[in-house]
Amino acid sequence: MAESLTIARPYAEAAFKLACEQGSLPAWSDALSRLSTVAGTGVAHELFGNPQLSGAQIGALVADAAGQLGPEQRNFVRVLADNERLAVLPEIAVLFEAQRNAHEGVLDVVVRSAYPLEQKQLDEVVATLAARYGKQIKASVEVDPELIGGVSIRVGDEVIDASVRGKLAHMASAMKV
Repeated sequence: MAESLTIARPYAEAAFKLACEQGSLPAWSDALSRLSTVAGTGVAHELFGNPQLSGAQIGALVADAAGQLGPEQRNFVRVLADNERLAVLPEIAVLFEAQRNAHEGVLDVVVRSAYPLEQKQLDEVVATLAARYGKQIKASVEVDPELIGGVSIRVGDEVIDASVRGKLAHMASAMKV
């Protein structure tokens, strides 16, 4: 994974720079998301390893499967195909989104809850995090019944654990002599 990120980083940076110059960050985000989905399929991985197809053919198939792409985005896929880097499209998409979020002052957070959150509850969590970090919050929600109750929030490398499971684990460690 670390090697894939190292390989993907310069491509993500180049795509981000081009998207900024064109003023088309949302379009590039959408295109990279679709390309990432296509590249992550088993069929695509079979294509990547097929010696009977040229890089240009594989790139064209991936671009066509991703749907509407602009000329620069198609060229980007062609460059990836020529350099045998189509397999790192998912990592490129992740790195691109991280750069976009940093550029736009947005924080990605993952809110894990034992039960599905109502929209009002999620809005309260997002408002609290926005006030704490002074940035816009883009939250994704995961349901994890093992938390027993409460929530666990991941903001970058930081974890805010307000779950029953976390509190029980803390109590158990405090009780050990």
